[in-house]
Amino acid sequence: MIPRVHRVRERIQEQGDSVTLVIEPTDGEWKPFESGQFNMLWAFGVGEVPISISGDPSEPGRVYHTIHDVGAATHALCSLTPGEELGVRGPFGRPWDVNAAKGRDVVLLAGGIGLAPLRPVVYEMLARRAEFGHIALLVGARTPGDLLFPDELKAWRERGDIQVETTVDRYELGWSGHVGVVTTLMPLVAGDMAQTMGFVCGPEIMMRFGARSLMDRGVSEDDIQVSLERNMQCAVEQCGHCQFGEFFVCSDGPVFRWGRVAPMVGVREL
Repeated sequence: MIPRVHRVRERIQEQGDSVTLVIEPTDGEWKPFESGQFNMLWAFGVGEVPISISGDPSEPGRVYHTIHDVGAATHALCSLTPGEELGVRGPFGRPWDVNAAKGRDVVLLAGGIGLAPLRPVVYEMLARRAEFGHIALLVGARTPGDLLFPDELKAWRERGDIQVETTVDRYELGWSGHVGVVTTLMPLVAGDMAQTMGFVCGPEIMMRFGARSLMDRGVSEDDIQVSLERNMQCAVEQCGHCQFGEFFVCSDGPVFRWGRVAPMVGVREL
């Protein structure tokens, strides 16, 4: 429950209202993490918020968090500059089950800031590229200016061993890509969907439609993983703020198999 002090090593202004902080522990003790886990970040004097780790799990010594500026604590975190300090607790939570996709095709569906928690999965799969079949990364954003990590998406696309498709909800001058919600990209994915593992992260409504789109193509609900977001405050299942039916999102999640949570996702006020 006691945060460890970390120092901002680098601040990267992303597209839109998002910032990536690259931080390092002041005591030199780096804690490894798994794809999909999160940390509790403390902006001293303001508050603490759960933020997914968005960096490469194999990169020691530095931890990446991509933060959307939407409230007092996130604004304070986004305003930090290199050399300034913050508190960190974690990592917490159940990670993406990347090993379950070994030998199979993979579809990664990301909506908006949901690309950040999926970014470590991409790093991990590309580092172990021979272990997976066809990999398709489908990314949606509100506008071209909200599309996260555009240079990295371009670099991944140019590799030739991962399919990367992007779309935006609203056209802007100069945009030559797809227009529409992210599920409209599904017909571009080839392969045997019955042998595909799906990873979905984004706004809850997007995840509902994303999971349904995958199932309509033949993917089993138990072969779809989603990352849920709830009001996590203690991160150790003591405060009850993130209780979701029988689950605590901070410890039983944030990553769940769709079949376990589908009956509850979308229930008003749950």
